[in-house]
Amino acid sequence: MPQVTGIVETALHVDNVARSARFYKDLFGFEIMAQNDRICAFAVPGHDVFLLFKRGGTLQPVELPGGTIPPHDSQGVLHFAFAIPAAHLEAWEKRLSEKGVAIESKVRWEEGGTSLYFRDPDNHLVELATPGLWPNY
Repeated sequence: MPQVTGIVETALHVDNVARSARFYKDLFGFEIMAQNDRICAFAVPGHDVFLLFKRGGTLQPVELPGGTIPPHDSQGVLHFAFAIPAAHLEAWEKRLSEKGVAIESKVRWEEGGTSLYFRDPDNHLVELATPGLWPNY
């Protein structure tokens, strides 16, 4: 059976790409690989890509020299998690406080991990999770 080896991209649809890009760049220091008024692509350590799409900006196919990207979009408040080392948990709590980002919740999981939850400018629920959240993480 063919296998999947990971998740390459995680995407959010946001109201204002520039505003959300500033939030994520300022908070996490991610490198911006590409940005315009419709999309921002961040390099996340570990070969992952975090995408911000303008809500409603990808409703038509995008024609590229190598093929067509089908239309897509999302509505509502979404959730995703970034991995952090357990040793950095306190530093992240301090950084969020310094940046004026309120921690909405802190959860200690039975497997030993801890999660910090907060909101981005579009009210999406962002999670920072230490190992021990899931059996495979």
